[in-house]
Amino acid sequence: ARHVFNRIREGVVAHDPYFECKTDALGKLGFSSYQKCTTAVRMLAYGIPGDLVDEYVRMSVTTCLMSMYKFCQAMIEVFGLEYLRQPTAADTERLLATNAARGFPGMLGSIDCMHWEWKDCPFAWQGQYKGHVNECIVILEAVASQDLWIWHSFFGMAGSHNDINVLQRSPVFARLAEGQSPPVNFEINGHQYNKGYYLADGIYPQWSTFVKTISKPQGEKRKRFAQMQESARKDVERAFGVLQSRWGIVRYPALSWDERKLWEVMTACVIMHNMIVEDERDHSIFDQGFDYQGDNVEPLHQEPATFDLQFHRELRDWHTHVNLQNDLVEHVWGHIGNR
Repeated sequence: ARHVFNRIREGVVAHDPYFECKTDALGKLGFSSYQKCTTAVRMLAYGIPGDLVDEYVRMSVTTCLMSMYKFCQAMIEVFGLEYLRQPTAADTERLLATNAARGFPGMLGSIDCMHWEWKDCPFAWQGQYKGHVNECIVILEAVASQDLWIWHSFFGMAGSHNDINVLQRSPVFARLAEGQSPPVNFEINGHQYNKGYYLADGIYPQWSTFVKTISKPQGEKRKRFAQMQESARKDVERAFGVLQSRWGIVRYPALSWDERKLWEVMTACVIMHNMIVEDERDHSIFDQGFDYQGDNVEPLHQEPATFDLQFHRELRDWHTHVNLQNDLVEHVWGHIGNR
């Protein structure tokens, strides 16, 4: 929408003098902020090189590329704090209420990875970045909710890693380990739990914070749970699809030599994706509830080292993972049944 573009342009211009319209030594006006921001958005949205935009905006290819990269940097610095935030207490409360109505109390979102092909990967790095498809790729790990808001994005791991290796490096549980995440307490099938969980596919480990589907389920209850889990987990897949459809630059192979620039482009696209989700929430059939962000959460522990060890033991508790899955099987059957 135009008002979203204007908000972005105003924020970028106020942050970076590069986007201001200046005059040269002869008093001739240079490129305006509209030209530079339009160039950047078109290159990001359509995934096209600078020489396909230069005639449209009357700018050179070099200036088009510079405008796009400076635009991405400014987007991260201006809007990153708001649109890359972790869920606040108010966000967590809304997510829990929304997912409880779907039959998954305690669920905070769905987690998965997306691959972005890196066409111009330096030759010396190609062995590291080649994945199972024999192409150089960079991995994005993300957590998304039903409204397609991306709550967590971790980008930059080489394509030779799988989802488990990415998870080991990911800061997705960093705030939870530090006691800075909002408390999540819920009851399922008469049992109390004190950590939220994410829906994940089969490759993820059997941790207490993951709920996976059941391979080859036996019985109507387990079949129904597997169907509901696989359906709800598609939230993150839909978020990836919408992200790639809106921003063609992450749908096509990356054409930069610089890994840092790839991170800036991907992060800027995630920010603008969340801005669009926020702008469209009033027209959505879901109750988004972004009226306020809530207060920052104070750490709940006094001894970080002791708490960290205890947290990691609880995080990797296989018994809690199995018990939670069994309780959810009973809950989903009682909540939805054969409907």
